Amino acid sequence: MHRTFLLAAYIWLTFSGTLHFLIDVVSQYMRRKHVPGPETTLYYGLNTSFALGQIVFGLLCLWLVWQAPELSHQRVFTTVSFAAAAGWLAVTFAFMSYWEPRVNVIAFGILLAGALLSR
Repeated sequence: MHRTFLLAAYIWLTFSGTLHFLIDVVSQYMRRKHVPGPETTLYYGLNTSFALGQIVFGLLCLWLVWQAPELSHQRVFTTVSFAAAAGWLAVTFAFMSYWEPRVNVIAFGILLAGALLSR
């Protein structure tokens, strides 16, 4: 059950990061919703780094869970994951005014807590 929760958490993180990138960066750029300027650069930069960070971290952890399942039972693995979730949550509260990224990070944290409790 522990491995299932971990897989669900990292698949969710990768999926929600991909959707965040497609919706908040690619679609906004394609529809030309923001006029060129420093605010637009910051908007795209924040959302790009946020989403791609989630995607890369999720894919790396998925690979580790599949290739080295014994590593996923160590405390440092879940500690780093919770630290990443706390960092993403801090970014959403500090810099993002909309609620969807917050819900995605909270869902990731809940799945991680489920993995931790099912160990």
